[in-house]
Amino acid sequence: MKIITAITGASGIKYGLRLTEFLSNSEIENHLVISEAGEKLIEIESDKEIGYFRDLADKNYMNNDLGAQIASGSYLTDGMVVIPASAKTLGSISNGISNNLITRAADVCLKEGRDLVLVPRETPLNEIHLRNLLKLSKAGATILPASPGFYHQPSEISDLVDFVVGKTLDQLGINNELYDRWE
Repeated sequence: MKIITAITGASGIKYGLRLTEFLSNSEIENHLVISEAGEKLIEIESDKEIGYFRDLADKNYMNNDLGAQIASGSYLTDGMVVIPASAKTLGSISNGISNNLITRAADVCLKEGRDLVLVPRETPLNEIHLRNLLKLSKAGATILPASPGFYHQPSEISDLVDFVVGKTLDQLGINNELYDRWE
């Protein structure tokens, strides 16, 4: 299985880091793209260096590399996650603006009918955000807001992060035990 992970400039780098860590400890091939704003937020919100993120992935791409494998529909992947997904990135994807590798790879997933999971972290949402999310949902993307549940009695921030990442993996059909499921 091949998954593309994109980390953009929305607060919530811990979600992208946890997903990348999970994939690095699995048999799943992870293709990682980090936006320029995502790189800045890694410095602000994480105690990890950008190299730590990149070392976890099987393949790394620069966001300006529109000639990368994942920019082509003929390069087969099983899907993509944008986590966290900034409002800017969501707006670009929803309007077919493929001006960087993240938006192009997402466009490829939509046009090829592959899984695309978008994890917006923006709050509150205005009408433009909501319209973009609706357009993306109608186009086939899964919208998975970074809204953790509390029925599993989380005791640490990592429990909340694992809930969102576990739900994200569920949408890709990837087995995980990151959170306690409702019984």
